[in-house]
Amino acid sequence: MDLKHYLKSMQQLVDNALEKYLPAADDLPLSVHKAMRYSVFAGGKRVRPILLLASCTAVGGDTERAMPAACAMEMIHTYSLIHDDLPAMDDDDFRRGIPTNHKVFGEATAILAGDALLTEAFILLSSPERNCCLDPETLIRVIQEIAVSSGSRGMIGGQVVDMESEGSKEVDLATVQYIHTRKTGALIRASVKGGALIGGAAGTELDAIVRYGEAIGLAFQIADDILDIEGTTEQLGKDAGSDQARGKATYPAVMGLAASKQRAGELVEAALEALRFFDAKADPLREIAAYIVKRKS
Repeated sequence: MDLKHYLKSMQQLVDNALEKYLPAADDLPLSVHKAMRYSVFAGGKRVRPILLLASCTAVGGDTERAMPAACAMEMIHTYSLIHDDLPAMDDDDFRRGIPTNHKVFGEATAILAGDALLTEAFILLSSPERNCCLDPETLIRVIQEIAVSSGSRGMIGGQVVDMESEGSKEVDLATVQYIHTRKTGALIRASVKGGALIGGAAGTELDAIVRYGEAIGLAFQIADDILDIEGTTEQLGKDAGSDQARGKATYPAVMGLAASKQRAGELVEAALEALRFFDAKADPLREIAAYIVKRKS
């Protein structure tokens, strides 16, 4: 399959849906809605929503039914980036090649825009109108999965330990793995599992999809760690080398660059093995797994 064409077409579908689901820029209050849309439409690759939709397809589901959940994942991811860039956290000036939200709208509005995106995600997920084709039990399972992955036992927990470990010379591999599987891996795992649940997966089929999600979630963050060292500011859309400069707990910092690349490759192989019994409908998931460690941004 032509992965580049697939990703571009799916990104456009997600963007069209986000345009429909998000509050309009001219809805009151103008400032926060403009700030929300500024970061959502800043040029993201839509990896999480595409994974959710691809997982739904892999198990024979209808992607139209999964689109609200896919867009909710992108809203949550974008909220996390807005907050991650704040002076109290990573204090970044650029994201996706443009000034970060707080640089344009101010810290207070950026915080509220992130809060609003997180809330808007669950408004969308719980909307009877948007999710009328899903049975209530499935919808509750998807909402629960996404909520847990976003909270203190998921993404936020990873962010907390990431900040607490910054600059420490005693961080071990177990701590780095804890950070990565939560800060980045949790939302990716929830995207993959959520799409499979909406598509009707259960039992061994669902277990296999979850194993795939866990493997690529960790591989994705290790690839990010490597890109921070090998990539350029132009490629990354933010300052290259920022992880090293801050003394972040990363795989290369603990294992070295070569071992990190090897581990990322092993995780991709594990992800592909998890999909061994799936047919061609899972090919997008297979191609995305390989893309994750080969990407340059």
